[in-house]
Amino acid sequence: MIKKTTLLFTCCTVVALAGYAQSAKKTPGAAKEKTAFQTGSSWRPEIDVRSDIAIVYGANDHDDMTFEQRVKSWRDRGYQTDFMTGIAWGQYPDYFLGKWDGKNHLGIGQVNMKGDTIWHGRNIPYVVPVQSFIDYMKTAVIKKVIDAGITSIYLEEPEFWARGGYGEAFKEEWQKFYGFEWRAQHLSPENTYLSNKLKYQLFYNAIKEVSNYAKEYGQSKGLKVRVYIPTHSLVNYSSWHIVSPEASLASLPGIDGYIAQVWTGTSREPVFYEGTAKERVFENAFLEYGSMVSMTAPTNRKLFFLTDPIEDRARDWADYKRNYQATFIAKLLYPTVADYEVMPWPERIYTHTYKMPNTNERVLIPKYYSTQMQVMVNSLNNIPVSVNKVSGVNGIGVLMSNSLMFQNFPSHNGYDDPYFANFYGQAMPLLKRGVPVQTVHMENLQYPNTLKDIKVLVVSYSNMKPHAAEVHQHIADWVRKGGVLIYCGRDNDPFQTVMEWWDTKDNSFKAPSEHLFKLLNIEPSLTDDGSFKVGKGMVHVIRKNPKEFVMQKNGGAGYLETVKQAYEKEAKGGELQLKNSLYLERGAYDIAAVMDESVDAEPLTIYGPVIDLFDPQLPVLTEKVVKPGEQAYLYNVSRIENKKIPQVVATAARIYKEENKDNNYTFIAKSPIKTLNAMRIYMPSIPLTVKVTDSKGKPVTDINSSWDAASKTYFLGFDNNPDGVKVSMIW
Repeated sequence: MIKKTTLLFTCCTVVALAGYAQSAKKTPGAAKEKTAFQTGSSWRPEIDVRSDIAIVYGANDHDDMTFEQRVKSWRDRGYQTDFMTGIAWGQYPDYFLGKWDGKNHLGIGQVNMKGDTIWHGRNIPYVVPVQSFIDYMKTAVIKKVIDAGITSIYLEEPEFWARGGYGEAFKEEWQKFYGFEWRAQHLSPENTYLSNKLKYQLFYNAIKEVSNYAKEYGQSKGLKVRVYIPTHSLVNYSSWHIVSPEASLASLPGIDGYIAQVWTGTSREPVFYEGTAKERVFENAFLEYGSMVSMTAPTNRKLFFLTDPIEDRARDWADYKRNYQATFIAKLLYPTVADYEVMPWPERIYTHTYKMPNTNERVLIPKYYSTQMQVMVNSLNNIPVSVNKVSGVNGIGVLMSNSLMFQNFPSHNGYDDPYFANFYGQAMPLLKRGVPVQTVHMENLQYPNTLKDIKVLVVSYSNMKPHAAEVHQHIADWVRKGGVLIYCGRDNDPFQTVMEWWDTKDNSFKAPSEHLFKLLNIEPSLTDDGSFKVGKGMVHVIRKNPKEFVMQKNGGAGYLETVKQAYEKEAKGGELQLKNSLYLERGAYDIAAVMDESVDAEPLTIYGPVIDLFDPQLPVLTEKVVKPGEQAYLYNVSRIENKKIPQVVATAARIYKEENKDNNYTFIAKSPIKTLNAMRIYMPSIPLTVKVTDSKGKPVTDINSSWDAASKTYFLGFDNNPDGVKVSMIW
């Protein structure tokens, strides 16, 4: 039960912890291909994370072992082994330096306006994916990996920097694609738009060709090969001025799914709200994960969610911990996704040193943090999907498109969209008030389920443009059937008049919205707001760019009033509940986030007994108070389904070989060496004896234990070991 002043929410959370016996029985085989991590290392006891999949990164041989030996080191420890490599950059010295075909290929790098190559590392340029690079990827990388028996391949980060597009390789691709000579993108809005569309298309074609080859070559060897794309969200790529194929890949037959690369590094990008630009990590992460869900759900592609307990930039352990919690909770608030990359680069997390707060002292990961992290990570091994939804109004969507990446570099005619404010202007005023606003991918409007649960759709062409006239037909049909459209924008940015479908051939519209309004049979003013009845639905036109809702203090007041009217009166959705929290309940787990800068500063109280999964001591609390700016991850003991049997309900190790027989409960716990296990075990009654032994049967004497009579849970702590620690309890 939770309480926040007079509000009561009882929706559903998003996890079931590893070793939770009841859930394991309900979802047989759920432990297969649910959790993963990526690593460039061979197996080491310090990084034995115990997820289902070890994704081996890079096909190169190392000084001390071959690629095949690296793969074998993980297989020998019981992991499924998959493979990941960069599709826009990578350690391919045999290709770049000429060993592969006798030609030096460093010249295919992406080049900025100054003529400088954009580098990912030494002799590793971000590439223009020309045919020779595609051929290299197929014959020198993909073939080698499949020959090693790997059948799941991840082509990471197809990225073309918006500031790139000036090198000879790109100019040649321009001539082939458009049929006329290259044009410098900084000279006009149209050139920028055309340049970014080409960047998008080049990686689309490259991934299509490489994925098709992987499928065909695998089939020739009797193997069913699957191909996934690890990629940042469309929100982040647009914000960071990067172009990528994103949503279009979800319809490619050769693509089986994605990894949503969302973590502190992407989510801490400052955003505007109430006139101030600053880090808003939880809210940003929530929108990033949401954009990945809307991209893949209509096409039924598998989606892994990624979080990272640290990040690429050097910070301190307290910063990493705080923001890891925020991004972790953000992803768990999407209960339709139950597959996770639990971390990238465990070797970086467990074996590198970082600063402690307020000091220059550098230390390995503190054991309190590694224990907490492993409790969180192991909770992901058995999470089922759910039909439950986050507390609050779930029927409001914001339309987005791949073209968000097309007009953000360079600036033309005074056009400015700082910190991607036109997007956040549509979403942040709602999310900050406890509305779990959804994003809707324009490219997926052709699928019936895309708008099925959307009552109010917010659209703006201030920072994106529709890719085809069919987009407007889908929107118009939805409105006539009862949907409510809110269109925001002045339609005066310089990209409104680029050479596109709405102003070429038989069309002569000055802005793409004119085509939409014509299909809706309405004629809004160019300067004033207006509302129009269309069929069973309604259209509101707000003649402001959405960035004005967040770059100015109280700038979103009028926008919120329109949303309230649209949802409550015209969409008949009920009360537009405004609050400062998001809450999800699932099985025995409570997930909550309380936001600052919201409708009030009241805390959210969740009543127990609950186990605090963010605390490495796993305390049992009678209530948990979550303050603004904080998140909570709890196990609610009162909601255990079968209290007749013992079960591990929280653990910083993965649980194997559980047995319940004749009042004797046994299991084996495995986790990286040099870390501490903390676990709570539900028991029908206080255990009479507890025996802990190592993998050789030798008693482990250095343990911490206690019994909590109110929750009937037994706390047990000891040093972790990847070879396993056996626990036997008689009750």
